[in-house]
Amino acid sequence: MSSHAKDFIVEQLKKQIQDLEFDNQERSFGKVIEVGDGIAKVSGLSEAMMSEMLEFKTERGSVYGVVLNLNEDSVGAIVLGDSSWIKEADEVMATKRILEVPVGEDLIGRVVNPLGAVLDGKEELKSDKHYPIEKIAPGVITRESVKQPVQTGIKAVDAMIPIGRGQRELIIGDRQIGKTAIAIDTIINQAGQKMKCVYVAIGQKESKVANIVAKLEQSGAMKYTIVVVAGASDPASMLYIAPYAGTAMAEYFLDQGEDVLVVYDDLSKHAVSYREISLLLKRPPGREAYPGDVFYLHSRLLERSCKLNKDFGGGSITSLPIIETQAGDVAAYIPTNVISITDGQI
Repeated sequence: MSSHAKDFIVEQLKKQIQDLEFDNQERSFGKVIEVGDGIAKVSGLSEAMMSEMLEFKTERGSVYGVVLNLNEDSVGAIVLGDSSWIKEADEVMATKRILEVPVGEDLIGRVVNPLGAVLDGKEELKSDKHYPIEKIAPGVITRESVKQPVQTGIKAVDAMIPIGRGQRELIIGDRQIGKTAIAIDTIINQAGQKMKCVYVAIGQKESKVANIVAKLEQSGAMKYTIVVVAGASDPASMLYIAPYAGTAMAEYFLDQGEDVLVVYDDLSKHAVSYREISLLLKRPPGREAYPGDVFYLHSRLLERSCKLNKDFGGGSITSLPIIETQAGDVAAYIPTNVISITDGQI
């Protein structure tokens, strides 16, 4: 070999060594040992945290999941996407991040899924801000008493059972009696009231959600509203995270000192989706086959609705959770739970 060729090879090697970038981040990897029905059992992730995001490396691309069960020799995760992509022995990476959703002014007037992906066919979101979907509710010191009303525009409600900014008012009743209509009328009535609105559809028919969005657009209410949709055909994992994602989007405006109205339509289907996930994760069932922590499921969500004092921005989140009863049975498990968490009911 000529000296010129040797010099050329040495130069190329030096150049490659100089351009070499080391990725010295520590990562945890595991393997899928069981998958099905939107649930994956993963071994090898001994340092996984509760609610940590996992990345499943599949033949068709990456699918994300969230850790919900921490067992001795494995972790149980819900899959946020198509679980049919995941096969046994696929590689799983721990991301060391808690599940987050995009937040900000860009979401106003948009229809998104619980992960913040757009569903309205318009341009992609440009938001660079993200909030975790789970957050500990504000403490007693940061709050102040409710003193300013939320006008629903329904005289019977505003006169007899007025709702305050920062309150949680349950809308309860059988199917097809107008629970959603009250919530949508309240959103429409917030025009000019300096109030942002978030409508979270949990397990609703997508035709019904499309009609609601059309009604909000027709009345000009989409100018201050975010619609979060986990439809009836979406996996249980999406229905489970939907209300937390909607609350995280509302908390961005709360931190800006603004007032927000959040409608959860409805928490009965949310509890059913959590029951499905819990049973698939082999958690022990309790009354009506719901898991033991189904009360905490809703209490940690609704306690995030509050009125903050001036030292903490003075913003508020007002909740209108909806519960569907079966044949007027308000003494069933989920209705009594949510009645005890909320400040009153319609």
